[in-house]
Amino acid sequence: MTTPPILRPGRPYPLGATWDGKGTNFALYSENATGIELCLFDEQGVETRVPLREQTAFVWHGYLPSVKPGQRYGYRVHGEYAPERGLRFNPNVVLLDPYAKALDGTEQFDRGVFGYVPGGEDSVMQQEEQRGAPLGIVVDPRFDWGDSQKPDVPFHQSVIYEAHVKGLTMTHPDVPDELRGTYAGIATEPILFYLRELGITSIELMPVHQHVDDPFLLDKGLTNYWGYSTLSFFAPDVRYSAEARKGNPAGAVDEFKQMVKALHASGIEVILDVVYNHTAEGNHMGPTMSFKGIDNPTYYRLVAEDPRFYFDYTGTGNSLNVRHPQTLQLIMDSLRYWVTDMHVDGFRFDLASTLARGLHEVDQLSGFFTIIHQDPIIGQVKLIAEPWDVGEGGYQVGNFPVNWAEWNGIYRDDMRAFWKGDGGLASEIGYRLTGSSDLYQNDGRKPYASINFVTAHDGFTLRDTVTYEQKHNDANQEGGNDGHNHNITWNCGAEGETDDPAINALRRQQQRNFLATLLLGQGTPMLLGGDEIGRTQGGNNNAYCQDNEISWYDWANLDEDLLAFTKKVIALRKSHPALHRRKFFSGRTIRGEDVRDIVWLRFDGEEMSDEDWNNPQTQSMGIFLDGNGLDDVDERGEPLLDDHLLLLLNASHVDLPFRLPDLAGCQEWDLQLDTTDDHASGAVKAGEETNLAARSVKLYRCPRQ
Repeated sequence: MTTPPILRPGRPYPLGATWDGKGTNFALYSENATGIELCLFDEQGVETRVPLREQTAFVWHGYLPSVKPGQRYGYRVHGEYAPERGLRFNPNVVLLDPYAKALDGTEQFDRGVFGYVPGGEDSVMQQEEQRGAPLGIVVDPRFDWGDSQKPDVPFHQSVIYEAHVKGLTMTHPDVPDELRGTYAGIATEPILFYLRELGITSIELMPVHQHVDDPFLLDKGLTNYWGYSTLSFFAPDVRYSAEARKGNPAGAVDEFKQMVKALHASGIEVILDVVYNHTAEGNHMGPTMSFKGIDNPTYYRLVAEDPRFYFDYTGTGNSLNVRHPQTLQLIMDSLRYWVTDMHVDGFRFDLASTLARGLHEVDQLSGFFTIIHQDPIIGQVKLIAEPWDVGEGGYQVGNFPVNWAEWNGIYRDDMRAFWKGDGGLASEIGYRLTGSSDLYQNDGRKPYASINFVTAHDGFTLRDTVTYEQKHNDANQEGGNDGHNHNITWNCGAEGETDDPAINALRRQQQRNFLATLLLGQGTPMLLGGDEIGRTQGGNNNAYCQDNEISWYDWANLDEDLLAFTKKVIALRKSHPALHRRKFFSGRTIRGEDVRDIVWLRFDGEEMSDEDWNNPQTQSMGIFLDGNGLDDVDERGEPLLDDHLLLLLNASHVDLPFRLPDLAGCQEWDLQLDTTDDHASGAVKAGEETNLAARSVKLYRCPRQ
């Protein structure tokens, strides 16, 4: 060690390392520690320890005039090592600051990351130096945003695109090699042009917070590709940084900001998939890298009867203790940072039910929801819940509070079953196509609260959904014990890839059916990135550990026809307000006229009856959407108008002669879309029939009179 620099008292807020242009303030929360040393490291790794003497409301703090951006640092935290009482302090372990804005690299297990002696129980305290956790880096927060403006896309107009930073860009032929798989790669014009042309409004990035690659994966030559094992809630992961590859890990911060700036300039919002339900430190036998060694009882939910152990509602070993004010503050500070400093537009919360648990049950009145609801910054961005966890009572689709949207897993299951050919789903499909009013209308929410999806990162891709009925996860090396077994998929007659032209034609058609119903129904559609080009994972429905061609986009073999179809359907959705209403359908007449805002039709042109809705054989329907008024107004306060639309669905295995209705004065219907023919067009007079092919969708338009 070298001589400690001059230390001033500093301030307890903000937490973390804050450079003010002259020096850096360091602040770390720990209510159970007996002493804390700030550890500064030079370029050769030589350590200088600076004891923090000041303590205010459990925050240990100090100010160093000599410390500038680029300084690497960590902490040694002193206190009792008593796992049986939930205390796991060990000053032999250099710990990462939970508020570090940049990290100097990834974890190094060979340098030690355990507070106990591995190989036995966790009761024996580690006496050897453990310096395998990444170090924090002091950053300069200044960045030239110029005239950058957030797109501020209304939720009901949003089309979300779920993507992985690396997977999206890794093999794109027009992205420079040195930028592939990085934030800078997304900011290149080829990727921006692709996203603009596709028509999406918001890109939802899978976790970009710094994560840990689990040792059990590394031992098998695999990594945690998805990144749902967070270590730092403030630092962008250096794995996706072109600057870090060049030896400048702190540059990941500005690189991320530049990506956001470029996406915003293209009119595209940035939503982050965030994991505040657990951390990478795992259970009582897991590593000690940050929270566990700084103040274990504060940050984690421990079993009251035996605090050595952790509550685990996530299947990962631990759950963050959101009942503690400091842990709530950590989450809120992180969220605000990503909005105010990094300019992101919203968040999708992984396993959000865990965050809502009081003592054990999921509770809408929990502190987490309360603090989010009243926050003037976080309460105004897009908030999306994955409304389940693995604990008892964790499946909470439809139960999150006002201002929250939800991944609608019921929509996914119902739509898969419908196009698979299962019967008895007419009423369920009616709800799903109209924004799931059964789930969201009675609690003050709108149709856009339903994030509709057929596929997501967790499960089959769209192409695999119509190609496989069984998971094929051999590459994960877990003996087939991982991944869902209940996939609700149909392989169209053969398991896996085939040369049979009839089967392949049906698979192409089924993909279009899924895309059409997803993008032409009410609610907020979310498209799994790569589905629009026919991306396959070879039947792997849990590719969390596949950082390779299994997960990356195959740009060299993209399905041009499917891509063109997807662009067309997105454009149709965006051009017709009737397809993305702000309000639920009322079923009432509009302005006293004998026309309802929605009418459900049988294939013979007659209105569906209660018997039709309850008939298990009902596998087809027509949905008439009236364009007169839409129960809404435009920006000028004028009635919002659109063309009249007619959406026809046939999930049965036989063609149906569908009689087009005479509604709202429509005497002729122009074909806009046919999932059996990408180039179909033409008009059909009211009262005449059109052939609605087996397993197909059609969309017709009639100009408003």
